[in-house]
Amino acid sequence: MSEQPRQICILGGGFGGLYTALRLSQFPWEAAEKPEIILVDQQDRFLFSPLLYELITGELETWEIAPPFAELLANTGIRFRQGSAKAIDLDSKRVELQDGSEIICDRLVLTVGGETPLDIVPGCQEYALPFRTIDHAYRLQEKLRFLETSDKDKIRVAVVGGGYSGVELACKIADRLEHRGRLRIIEQGNTILGTSAEFNREAARKALTERGIWIDLETTVAQIDADTISLVYKEQTDIIPVDLVLWTVGNRVSPLIRQLPLKQNQRGQLIVTPTLQTPDYPDIFALGDLADCSDAGGQKIPATAQAAMQQADYAAWNIWASLTNRPLLSFRYLSLGEMMTLGTENATLSGLGLKLDGSLAAIVRRLVYLYRLPTLDHQLKVGFNWMTRPLRDMLAP
Repeated sequence: MSEQPRQICILGGGFGGLYTALRLSQFPWEAAEKPEIILVDQQDRFLFSPLLYELITGELETWEIAPPFAELLANTGIRFRQGSAKAIDLDSKRVELQDGSEIICDRLVLTVGGETPLDIVPGCQEYALPFRTIDHAYRLQEKLRFLETSDKDKIRVAVVGGGYSGVELACKIADRLEHRGRLRIIEQGNTILGTSAEFNREAARKALTERGIWIDLETTVAQIDADTISLVYKEQTDIIPVDLVLWTVGNRVSPLIRQLPLKQNQRGQLIVTPTLQTPDYPDIFALGDLADCSDAGGQKIPATAQAAMQQADYAAWNIWASLTNRPLLSFRYLSLGEMMTLGTENATLSGLGLKLDGSLAAIVRRLVYLYRLPTLDHQLKVGFNWMTRPLRDMLAP
């Protein structure tokens, strides 16, 4: 009777989870050692989130940035389960899914993405839209179409948060609405893009100014209503009329993760070692947004897509090594710089000695992200579509 193969369960199909699974499937497993890799995500599609903004302006299509897991995992041997975890027993490494089924695994990888908190101010949950999933993008597109077909002379949009997401979103919406748009960014700090390189911050300021986007610094939101937003600046409250509020502030760890008896920081992120293992449960790995991680050199790891992709390589190696009696590697993070889209055919990037903005930066950004798409097959499909799109647009009636 053949022995049951060992199982690796990966909860979360974002950058950390999907790329860990794909890398694991590529290792040279001995036939007797090869485990079953199970990837669990509540959505049926992977989302390449840095390109989500391009859906708003119609620059990209859904299939390009959100391919189905079934397509990405074909011929990899990875088993995909659509669903979400209801409970996790750490001692037995037993995962109970919402549909009542169970997965018992030898290695468990936790890479469940966070969620945008909408209970921070009154009215936020009822009237503000977050922007981090395909469904959020669809809701925003629907709302914009409704406003565009209305008889409103001006469409007033408030974007809460002057970080990367808020700035990128504001520029894309401004380009879509053109002269009808009246946008403002609301930021409680004293500058936009507080953690960004100065070159990118200055390029962003220029892009916002060119589009007439107002920036409210050192300003907080007191309340959101159906057609107004209450802003507090220096203890003075102003009520501003608004047609659409977008909320890009905050990242909350999943309640499922917060209730686990694992070491956590004050934000509920799991504290992990440089090998990406949880200290008291070395068979459990955590990476991405939910992990509080410092690398081998003591460098604090940011919650970004590029960090999650790099962690995935190390997590996959260390899982493979732990199952094949090889040495584990401590994660070493290499910052490759940062890129932002600043409207249609406009971007900024800096890193590794390179600084670019404008249309050339937009081309480089798009090519870099094409290279980072999860599989070669998907890269080829998307790349071919991008190359032939100008011709198809020219021939369209």
